[in-house]
Amino acid sequence: MKEEIVLVTGASSGIGEACARKFAANGAKVIINARNATKLNALKKELEVEYNAQVFVLPFDVRDRNAAAKCLDSLPESWKTIDILVNNAGLVIGVDKEYEGNMDEWDIVIDTNIKALLGMTRLVVPGMVERGKGHIINIGSIAGDAAYPGGSVYCATKAAVKALSDGLRMDLVHTPLRVTNIKPGLVETNFSVIRFRGDKEKADNVYKGIRPLTGTDIAETVYFAASVPEYMQIAEMLVLPVHQASGTLVYKENN
Repeated sequence: MKEEIVLVTGASSGIGEACARKFAANGAKVIINARNATKLNALKKELEVEYNAQVFVLPFDVRDRNAAAKCLDSLPESWKTIDILVNNAGLVIGVDKEYEGNMDEWDIVIDTNIKALLGMTRLVVPGMVERGKGHIINIGSIAGDAAYPGGSVYCATKAAVKALSDGLRMDLVHTPLRVTNIKPGLVETNFSVIRFRGDKEKADNVYKGIRPLTGTDIAETVYFAASVPEYMQIAEMLVLPVHQASGTLVYKENN
């Protein structure tokens, strides 16, 4: 993975942070993006000290396409040739029924999970095509396979990630570029805290009675997909805890 330049969105915590760590630990140059510049700078220092990694901080909100374009354009020449784009930034807010949901929150979820992924793809992939080298790794979800109660909008966005990943793979079939959709099941990160609007107790209850996956687990799958020989393409990977069978069927001990 040495000399590869990897851009990870949503890298200030959870799966994104874990991906940045994994790639940095294996010699890649890592561009880390999120809104929180303080967290990004702290992560940069950690990666530099722990792995002697080369890290570039690029703080902007992925929903702001003008800011994204400006920040990417501001990269030094030695950082512009992005080899791997990890579209990780994503979220869900609330567990409301579809007819009772908050439309402003829907805008945030849709703009982050779909439009921002599209925007980053549009900004980064043309350079990959021009160079004849690149890999786009989208973080989808098992939620994209089937809707569940209280999650229809989020499920719709992750279904869109699958469709966008499949469509991009088709659009790039004449090139050496690869497209991967990683679909995690239950992963214990700050994700559920945001879903429950900051209620940590409710978030923790999601994982009681089952050993969930971690951000590090998903980073391992991302790295695996990026590390297979260039003639191979991991198109899609569904990654679940052993006691999860679908988006809604989960076995919990003492439950």
